Amino acid sequence: QVQLVESGGGLVQPGGSLRLSCVASGRTFNNYYMGWFLQAPGKEREFVAVCSWGGSIKYYANSVRGRFTISRDNAKNTVYLQMNSLKPEDTANYYCAADKLPLRQYSTTPPTGNFDFWGQGTQVTVSS
Repeated sequence: QVQLVESGGGLVQPGGSLRLSCVASGRTFNNYYMGWFLQAPGKEREFVAVCSWGGSIKYYANSVRGRFTISRDNAKNTVYLQMNSLKPEDTANYYCAADKLPLRQYSTTPPTGNFDFWGQGTQVTVSS
C-alpha cells in the first residue's frame, strides 16, 4: 500500500521557520516528481512547490518563492519543505503528493491534477 506521511507542522510566530518532511512507503518515488500543496479552511487545494525526481528542477508558487525550499533525499524516499520567513497567510494544512506517472518532464509548473497518493497533511499555523 502506497502511503505518504507528512510531519513537521506546528505553531510558529511570524518570521519563524519550519521544516516539513514527507516519507513515502509502499513504493519508491525516485523517478517521480514530488510536490507540496496547501489547503486552508474553506479554500481549494493550492500548489506550493514541486521537485523533479533528481532534485535539479524545482517550481514554486509566487507566494512562497524566495522563502520556501523544496528538496528530496531519494535514499530515504523523503521530500522536505523548508519554510522560512513565515507569514500568517501561510497558515494551512500542508500535503505532499507524487506525480501519477514516472519520468515525466515539465517545463513549467505541473497541474495539481497530475498528482496523487496524497498524505493526511500536517497543519502549519503562523500566529503571534
